[in-house]
Amino acid sequence: MTKKQTPAAPRTRLDPAAVVRAALELLDEKGADAVSLRGTAERLGVRMNTVLWHAKTKARLLELMAEAIVAEVPLTDLPAAPDERVRELARRYRHSLLAHRDGAAVVAGTYAAEPATLAFAEHVVAALLDAGLDERRSAWTFWSIQYLTLGLTQEEQALTTSGEEHTLGPALAAGSYPALDRVVPHLEDTAFDERFEFGLDQLLRPLGPTGEA
Repeated sequence: MTKKQTPAAPRTRLDPAAVVRAALELLDEKGADAVSLRGTAERLGVRMNTVLWHAKTKARLLELMAEAIVAEVPLTDLPAAPDERVRELARRYRHSLLAHRDGAAVVAGTYAAEPATLAFAEHVVAALLDAGLDERRSAWTFWSIQYLTLGLTQEEQALTTSGEEHTLGPALAAGSYPALDRVVPHLEDTAFDERFEFGLDQLLRPLGPTGEA
C-alpha cells in the first residue's frame, strides 16, 4: 500500500492573496458556480498543484474568498453613537457583498473564522454591548443582522444576475392564499435599500440603556 501523496511545493512563486484575487476575478466574471480550483489555476496560468498548495479544497478556497470580501469592509471613521455604529457597519458590510457578483452567496455558504471576519464581528458586537444589550442579546442581534444582510443581498444579486422577476404573484392566482395575495406587491418589492433599512430598524429598535424594548 502506498502512502497518500501530498501536493508538492509549487515551483511558481505565488502567494495566497494572488490565488484569492484570481478566484474573485473568476467570481465577478462568471458567478459562484464557475469558481473552482482548476479554473483558478487556469486563470493564473499555473498547474493545479500550485493552487492546491494554498487552498487544498474548493471549500477552503471559498472560505478565503469570503474572508477577502469581508476584509473590504472599512472599520475606521465610525460614528460614536453605538446604534449608528452598528447601522454603518451593516451598511458597509452590505456594500462589500454587493461589490462582487454572488458575493452574498459566497459568504453565506462559508464559516470562516479568519482575522477580517472576526474583526468585523468584534466591532459589531462591541457596539451592541456599548448600546446596553446583554451578552446573549448582543450575540443574537449580531447573528440577526448577518442573516438579514446576507439573505436580502443574496436575493438582490440573484434577481440582478438572472434578469428575472419575482414569481410569487402568479402562484397566488388561484386565490387560495388571501393574506399573501393582499401583501404580494410588498413581498415582491425590489426596493432593497429600503427593505434593508427597515430590517435594521426592527432589529435595532430595542437598543437603549438596558437593552429592553
